[in-house]
Amino acid sequence: MNINFIKAFNDNYIWTIEKDGKVLVVDPGDAGPVIDYLKNKKLDYIILTHKHMDHVGGVDELKIKYGAKVYGPIETSEYNDVTLKDGDEFEIFGEAFKVISTGGHTEDHISYLADGNLFCGDALFLAGCGRVFTKDYKKAYEGLNKLKDLDDDTVVYPAHEYSLANLEFAKSVISSDDLDREYERVKKLRDEDEITLPTTIGKEKKINPFFLAKDLDEFIDFRNKKDNF
Repeated sequence: MNINFIKAFNDNYIWTIEKDGKVLVVDPGDAGPVIDYLKNKKLDYIILTHKHMDHVGGVDELKIKYGAKVYGPIETSEYNDVTLKDGDEFEIFGEAFKVISTGGHTEDHISYLADGNLFCGDALFLAGCGRVFTKDYKKAYEGLNKLKDLDDDTVVYPAHEYSLANLEFAKSVISSDDLDREYERVKKLRDEDEITLPTTIGKEKKINPFFLAKDLDEFIDFRNKKDNF
């Protein structure tokens, strides 16, 4: 399958998965950029990670225009054709998609694993993780640990271009040569207005303070520091 991105708003990425002339988009917060990207193509599927409007705001328009089938967690049930929970599996384009519960950012946030590719919405970013709006830090920590247990070569597609700010924070709480090298790589790309993603689980194990937190208390400490950074 071929994976591309569509820029939306200031820093969102709407990921596309394309195979054999069929198209899926992940978290279309804005319909306009998706329609512009598709041109004469048809949109077949939409998968949603959570309910925030910068991830679901374009769904209704895209469903009306293309008749796309929507998969999502219980918190997006008003849009869903298929509602999913942790451990569910389904098939699109002949590819198996596995659902992983990654709550904390929102109550029922989910991520999708397909052929070694992880679409994780706002659960995991390069060198960061999503704000824990639910205040359920235990759920957020457990969700990240599920992702941390994936194969190191799993390719990670977060929904936002937060990499540089995340790395600046990471350098304030941890230090390593890997982190310094990644900061220089990302800084150069952002200076050229280029995308810094995707990342990998293996890379995040080396540079992401929320993966490196030794326990829940340290995770909470890092999250609170990041929120005030």
